[in-house]
Amino acid sequence: MTDRFVARSGGCPARKHASMGRMSTQPESGAQATDPARVNDYDIIAEAYAAENETSLANAYYERPAILALAGDVAGRRVLDAGCGSGPLSAALRDRGAVVTGIDISAGMLQLARRRLGDDVRLQQADLKSPLPFPDNAFDDVIAALVLHYLEDWTASLAELRRVLTPRGRLIVSVNHPSCIYSPGRLYPSGRKADYFATHSWTVPWSMGGQTALMRFWHRPLHAMTDAFTEAGFRISVVSEPQPVPAGRELFPDQFPALTTNPNFLFFVLYAD
Repeated sequence: MTDRFVARSGGCPARKHASMGRMSTQPESGAQATDPARVNDYDIIAEAYAAENETSLANAYYERPAILALAGDVAGRRVLDAGCGSGPLSAALRDRGAVVTGIDISAGMLQLARRRLGDDVRLQQADLKSPLPFPDNAFDDVIAALVLHYLEDWTASLAELRRVLTPRGRLIVSVNHPSCIYSPGRLYPSGRKADYFATHSWTVPWSMGGQTALMRFWHRPLHAMTDAFTEAGFRISVVSEPQPVPAGRELFPDQFPALTTNPNFLFFVLYAD
């Protein structure tokens, strides 16, 4: 991870096959040589990642504020933080009066979340590639912050997220911006030819706290994202490319201009109609 643009996606700088007619799927070079069980294993870097995520420009002054602004008044709302990590977003939602449930695939991240949140937030290990352990209509809002770009196929995951939402419930999403493949060396591999219209993955090493974890991300063009949302029964209400909050300028004077001139993340507000 370069420039310390820490994010649960990497920061442009993250589960099976979708049925979008205009989408082609292109595997990464050498993908078969990577052990899937050891890819995106946040347990390896949980402590170091969580500490840096807490105050990084991309997370604390850009992505989380944008998610919270889109969520608005959540007092009394039942909110699922899907991919909660160590719990910073869950904590912010709780402090705003939401009734929060958090899920994550990483046991290490959930341990840190429990340390932060105590009994205030229900936390459970779950994989977005599998059926979720909740009844239908369990939540008013689901927030999937920087998690969908870890999934090759969004079909089953979006169907589950819609199932657990109440009618007219909201799914609030942030993902790597599809243009980030044109910023090689940040997250996208230098020297690799970018193909915007091909849904494809790449794997990069993240070294933090003396440990290295392999992270695999999936790029998909904007039309593939919107097709997946509408095919899952969601109505797209907002598509947003926000700016970082001004407080980040003084703390990160060298990195701040890049976030104000090149989008890192793309945000959506969707309704389960």
